[in-house]
Amino acid sequence: MADARRLTLTVLGSGTSVGVPTIGCTCKVCSSDDPRDRRLRPSVCVRWDGHTVMIDTGPDFRQQALTHGIRSIDAVLYTHAHADHILGIDDLRPFNFHQKEPIPIHASASAMDVIRHVFSYIFHDGPTQSSRPKIRTHLFDGSPIAVHGVEFLPVPVRHGNGECHGFRFGRNAYLTDHSEIPEESLPLLEGLDVLFLDALRYKPHPTHSTIDQSLRTVERLKPRATYFTHISHDLQHERAESLLPPHVRLAYDGLEIELEA
Repeated sequence: MADARRLTLTVLGSGTSVGVPTIGCTCKVCSSDDPRDRRLRPSVCVRWDGHTVMIDTGPDFRQQALTHGIRSIDAVLYTHAHADHILGIDDLRPFNFHQKEPIPIHASASAMDVIRHVFSYIFHDGPTQSSRPKIRTHLFDGSPIAVHGVEFLPVPVRHGNGECHGFRFGRNAYLTDHSEIPEESLPLLEGLDVLFLDALRYKPHPTHSTIDQSLRTVERLKPRATYFTHISHDLQHERAESLLPPHVRLAYDGLEIELEA
């Protein structure tokens, strides 16, 4: 890792798979005037020294990139291949126009299989009259992913019966969709300054962590600061955050955190 390198993490989306407001819903959160209750699909970017790494490109990626001035991408890391995390891949095309080279994407073997199936036109060798994203695929092999002096270590977690990965970089980690952190992954998350955790709602869910489950994870790992993300419309930001300990906050779209690698 580079010494004392400063990173900026931007929360591009803190919501669940359907976003908040949810289509057709008039609940208190979906009708809220608090901008922190408006949540796009989950994604973050990490920037330093003119470099940018995306973690996931969901269906709101174009809007997120425009809102936060993302003009170039050095790599995309995929947590898993559910729709709310991969459907923005086609919006990598404008970056190709400017960068004039393929963009590296990194994923597990199972996630890459889904990406290749869903976006088969990208990988088709035949002629085309339309542009398509130019990407270079890389599979996780258990070692850190090095991007311009910063290393991102994939951290395996369980997403119901499915596979998912978070990422540790320096003394920071981002874990979105998970219902369980396996015992063998916990040592990879020790000694953190900042930790992001899935905290969908209060009620149990088969594939996501709840507020109470994530609070128990915080108590076990003891990071200096924790942010809950992948939040449903069951949680009103101001009310839910007021019930949390001071070192645990709710993430929100547009949140920026200065980190040290």
